[in-house]
Formats: sequence, C-alpha cells, structure tokens
Amino acid sequence: MPRTSTAAIRELTDPGADSPRSLVRLLGLFEAIARAPDGLTLAELRVALESPKSSLSSMLRPLNAGGYLIHVGGRYRLGPTVFSFAETLLRARQSSPLIRTFMHELWAETKETVILTAIDRDARLAAYVECLDSPEFVRYVVPAGTTRPLYCSAAGQALLAFQPEGWREHYLLSVRLQKMTPKTITDRAALRRRLDTIRAAGISVSLSEAIPGAAGIAVPIMRDDGL
Repeated sequence: MPRTSTAAIRELTDPGADSPRSLVRLLGLFEAIARAPDGLTLAELRVALESPKSSLSSMLRPLNAGGYLIHVGGRYRLGPTVFSFAETLLRARQSSPLIRTFMHELWAETKETVILTAIDRDARLAAYVECLDSPEFVRYVVPAGTTRPLYCSAAGQALLAFQPEGWREHYLLSVRLQKMTPKTITDRAALRRRLDTIRAAGISVSLSEAIPGAAGIAVPIMRDDGL
C-alpha cells in the first residue's frame, strides 16, 4: 500500500480523533459511493452521511490524495487504491483446500478458466473470489474481485437459484434487469423458469448472457446441510 494511502487512513482513524466513529463514517463513505455508479457530489455525500461540510471535506482530502477516491467533474468516485485493496482482501479470503484441489484438477483436465464465486448479498452481486486462468492462447480471463449481476452469468444464476426463497423472490421483484447482451434474460417470468431449471438440474449454463461470446458453466458448492 502506498505510503500516502497509509497516511490517509491513519489520519482518519487517529486515536485522538474519536476513531470508532471516524472509522464508521469512513466505511459509510465508501459504501455510499460504491452504490452510486455515477459517483456523488459533496452535497449528496453530506445528505447520505448526515455529516457537516467541514468534517466531510477533511475526510475527503486525504482519501483523494491517497487514491482511494477520485474527484472529477465535481463528483467523487472510488479510486484505484480502494479497488486494489478490495482485491487484496478477496485474495486473502482463503477457500477450502479441498475446493482448491478440485479447482486445479478441473483446470488441468479442461484447460479452461476456473473461477470460485461467492454471493455478496448486500450488493446483490456475484463476486469472483479466486481465478485460475486458462493456459490456452484464446481464453477468458477475469481478475479476482470482479463482480457480475446475479441474473445474467452462469455463476450468478447458480448462486441466485439456491438462495432462500424469500430472499430470491425479493431480489427478482426489485432488481432492474438490464440487457447486458442481446441474449440477457430480462423477462422475470423467464428468469424464474431458468432458476427452477438450475435448481432441478444442479447446474447452470450461460451463453453470451453477460459477456458477448463468453460461455460459462457453474455448479453450486453445498455444505452438509444443503446450503
């Protein structure tokens, strides 16, 4: 982590500066901006965080200097440092040695990219936790930390299909089904039928639904209790 970035966090969480509340405000800031695709203005951040302009400005300056945020056109967006930090956290999330063993066996047998994916329920996204890139010249490569909508990728649909019924139905009723490619399912009834098929078969297949020309096959990893 760059020295300026470390200094930015240290300044915001200094023990003499009411550090627990400062840390909560800091996390709230990142969450608010992460949920706004076009970023947020200072005025919008003040409303979202219920924070005075003076203290908010003091928080934003070191984050901007450290690359955690970028400030363009009057709007604050997440910067490269915070994405690098998020990727580090995801890589540190150790998967089961048994799962990694099966991933490497699958990779060796198929010579295709193998990805371990987890659901982020708060963001309602599928997050790529661990990736083994295909050794082939023509291949699909995606870095750990990448996210995809649940409704349009093989892994996302597999995760969504096996969520508790109440959570899944709330998601289906509230999510905006954007057309990522010409083959993306944007009809809720059709998506429900797809999820029913996935639950019955135990496997999810996606052909150009999230990325044009990309195909994916996904299966859920179940615990002993079936979850």
